[in-house]
Amino acid sequence: TAGVETTTGPLGQGIANAVGMAIAEKTLAAQFNRPGHDIVDHFTYAFMGDGCMMEGISHEVCSLAGTLKLGKLVAFYDDNGISIDGHVEGWFTDDTAKRFEAYGWHVVRGVDGHDADAIKRAVEEARAVTDKPSLLMCKTIIGFGSPNKAGTHDSHGAPLGDAEIALT
Repeated sequence: TAGVETTTGPLGQGIANAVGMAIAEKTLAAQFNRPGHDIVDHFTYAFMGDGCMMEGISHEVCSLAGTLKLGKLVAFYDDNGISIDGHVEGWFTDDTAKRFEAYGWHVVRGVDGHDADAIKRAVEEARAVTDKPSLLMCKTIIGFGSPNKAGTHDSHGAPLGDAEIALT
């Protein structure tokens, strides 16, 4: 897919890759850009789910991103309260917004992850903050639109099935 540089499977690896890419962008921009000649000038975007937020690597790289003030890094947090093992409230109780603010990130709370206009506004807000990375906290329902599997881990990592698709 054009514009998608990395896809990952293991939880937390996507944000780790994105932080590395944002470091490269900042380093190369500092080395090669001159007034009127922005040779390296792009944003890096990452998508993270609840499972990614629980992994130790995400804590480490997100802390580093804040420390390095990677202002062209924008992370979307798909906050649906579900991992492949089920509802996460029993084992993931972080105040994610406060954690990221403590790391030095700009946090946009309460983004409706099913509303394209709300997401667009959040991205525009994030892109306007250039001295720190941004976390867009997108509240979503996994399996949105599916009458029987929405909001359940049954729609995580598995096809809906012909009968459910017909109902959707």
